[in-house]
Amino acid sequence: MLILSLVGCSVSPASLPNGTTTFPPNSSPVVTTNSPEVSTPERDRLTPTSIESDTPPSATSSVVTPTRTVKNTPTPSATPTLGEQGWKSLPIIPPISQRVVEIFQMGQALGNNPHAFSKIGDCGSTPTWFLGDFDRGEATYRLGRYTSLEEVIRIFQGSFDRTSLAARSGFNASSVFASIWSDRTYCQANEAPLACEYRVHHPSIAFIMLGTNDVYHPEMFEPQMRKIIEFSIEQGVIPILSTKGDNVEKDGSINATIAKLAREYDIPLWNFWLAIQPLPNHGLQEDNVHLTWGRNFFDDPQALSKAWTVRNLTALLVLEAIWLKINNP
Repeated sequence: MLILSLVGCSVSPASLPNGTTTFPPNSSPVVTTNSPEVSTPERDRLTPTSIESDTPPSATSSVVTPTRTVKNTPTPSATPTLGEQGWKSLPIIPPISQRVVEIFQMGQALGNNPHAFSKIGDCGSTPTWFLGDFDRGEATYRLGRYTSLEEVIRIFQGSFDRTSLAARSGFNASSVFASIWSDRTYCQANEAPLACEYRVHHPSIAFIMLGTNDVYHPEMFEPQMRKIIEFSIEQGVIPILSTKGDNVEKDGSINATIAKLAREYDIPLWNFWLAIQPLPNHGLQEDNVHLTWGRNFFDDPQALSKAWTVRNLTALLVLEAIWLKINNP
């Protein structure tokens, strides 16, 4: 039986040749007028999720089989619990543990590309929305005072504007294991999207950005996320878990689960939810689901009052933190 899930991704910007972005008629993001100025997130404080539409893929067919055999598969460790609301106070940019270095080193032994990362998620994980500008030239972004990010943009060049084989409109945590949603141009017979993406791209890092579409089958979210985490680690890929900006489940339980798993497996938690709390309407459009859109101009207070701008900025800061740690263990 195929389980379907759907939350609409109603706003889809189309990139223009000059690098600007426009929105279809009657579907532009909400623009908050007379909103308070939002200060640029402070680097020492920083220690975005998207929603889907059309064809809601998800899960129970063809569970992925690892493409490489790895001995001594890491297991989660016992860690203190956070409590139901403890995740809300976790830092936006996480401290990076030695465990991350171990996963990276295992990935290098397996032949992963130290300069490649993958995006695992729904339509908001595609280059149109997430990080694509940083492969499109300096006309599409401005770093402002975050000039140190020039190095991480150079290091991971080629991954920003790449369309992941495990990021698609409608995806939830089960979808990445369903071979029916794999791109047959690149994926092998019965190979699921997650395994295909890792085999084709050989990333050393993966952003795992799921949860919004799991609201329809919340009981499946944690076990499927565990499979994603464990498969990633087996492949020597550092999984970055991200909290989501919305609260479609009403009680914050999905973000609580994400934080719990990050803590249990000792992997990075990018607390994007916290990053957008100071923004107008907490970075959400009027539907309280979709993120507000802005250009990647980190020197523009108006742009930094939009959730998509903050999402891309904080994602780069997470990449930078991981890169610094794995090169200075």
